[in-house]
Amino acid sequence: MTYRYRITLRPLSAAEGGGWLAEVPELPGCMSDGETPQEAVENVMDAIGCWIEAAEEDGRAIPSPVDADAA
Repeated sequence: MTYRYRITLRPLSAAEGGGWLAEVPELPGCMSDGETPQEAVENVMDAIGCWIEAAEEDGRAIPSPVDADAA
């Protein structure tokens, strides 16, 4: 499934383990990492699906993507 949530990327320092961190600001706590930016984005797409599934199971509201009206 394709999601339209904004994803932020930042490199991780060597002290943080290296690689890249991808976060989804609209979904609190939704993040993942990877060796490359592409891998981090692929991994966070899976994390978005898991975040939404858990929210549905818990009866929590699922925020709409910030740019949902622009799509």
